[in-house]
Amino acid sequence: MGTTSDRRSWLGRSREILRYVAELGSGLGTSLLALGVLVLLVLVALLSVVGVGLLLAPAALRAVRWIADRERTRLARWGTAVPGPAALPSGLRAALADPTVRRDIAWLTVHATWGLLIGFVGVALPLFTVRDLTFPLWWWLAPEGEASAALWFWVVDSWPEALLVALSALGWGLLTVLLAPALARVQSRPGRALLPPPPGTDLPLRIAELTATRAAALDAHATELRRIERCLHDGTQNPLVAANVLIGAARRQLGDDRPAADDLLEQAQTAIERALGELRTTIRGILPPVLSDRGLDGALTGLAATSSVPTTVDVGATRCPASVEASAYFMVAEALTNISRHSGAERASVTVRSIAGDLDVTVTDDGHGGATEGTGSGLGGIRRRIEAHDGTFEVSSPPGGPTTLHARLPCGS
Repeated sequence: MGTTSDRRSWLGRSREILRYVAELGSGLGTSLLALGVLVLLVLVALLSVVGVGLLLAPAALRAVRWIADRERTRLARWGTAVPGPAALPSGLRAALADPTVRRDIAWLTVHATWGLLIGFVGVALPLFTVRDLTFPLWWWLAPEGEASAALWFWVVDSWPEALLVALSALGWGLLTVLLAPALARVQSRPGRALLPPPPGTDLPLRIAELTATRAAALDAHATELRRIERCLHDGTQNPLVAANVLIGAARRQLGDDRPAADDLLEQAQTAIERALGELRTTIRGILPPVLSDRGLDGALTGLAATSSVPTTVDVGATRCPASVEASAYFMVAEALTNISRHSGAERASVTVRSIAGDLDVTVTDDGHGGATEGTGSGLGGIRRRIEAHDGTFEVSSPPGGPTTLHARLPCGS
């Protein structure tokens, strides 16, 4: 009984140590990314002396926020969740004055240096353990004079020395067991101290914002279900009912009036073809299969090809989660529909870019402008869909045009 209990305790302790090692490994990954962003930030600061860096500063701050959000996600995976901040303020001066941005930069500096060192140590200890433990299995395969222990204390050229190296693995394993939990806590401490919103932040307001976007997402989902039901009921069901009536009438005419029966069957076939077309349109409206087959570039190019207004598409973005790409697709689809029906435009353009981990989508037309939300244009639905991803949506449509729709969707949403 005691042996079984001891075995379970040992297994539980082993899993715990492996968990800490995995946490240190994930921290090493974000610290390497943080080092790259820190180098970028320093270069931008130096270039700001001659003015060029001021143009790059907003992108650099978005990169800081991106890596800070990745660390918040990592900390939530290995412990309690870290509340995220509000969106970056618009304007460089406002962003630099924002306390959350300053705390992000402070964390970036610590994690890219101290966190990187701790991550290397935390990952090296178990690696040294495995390397030295397996040393007798492969040391003789190494070129002469190059087989050595983990820290290269001596060159091994005999089996007794190889076995001695294997014994040193016990020391590395002991250090891993003793130090991994403490190293993981020390590595995550700056993030848990600096990445939450600063004291005095109106957390209830942030919670209310997230609750509102979640409610908007649910409303958008319900609206989409109603649209699908309406398309199936009004667009697909009626031709099928008509086809059924026509086929029944044709059957009754077969014996008495063959030409009339042929005419009825032809009408029924036309109705069925129309119903199939409506059904295909509805299916594509749920989640276009072209998104998974050809990506966002191919899907938007297909949309532009079917638009009655000549449309250019320029996509230079990396792949994002399917839900994000679908929201971008439906935004462009709704925008091109509005342009065709209401704008009087002669040309339109769609531009998609990946910027600091976000998907940036812009749709512009040269029409007469005046587009507003809440006038049946579908812009309110686009906003709800975009904000459900914690993204932003802007409409610029002065009288006389042009009209520009701009959305920014976090690719990690």
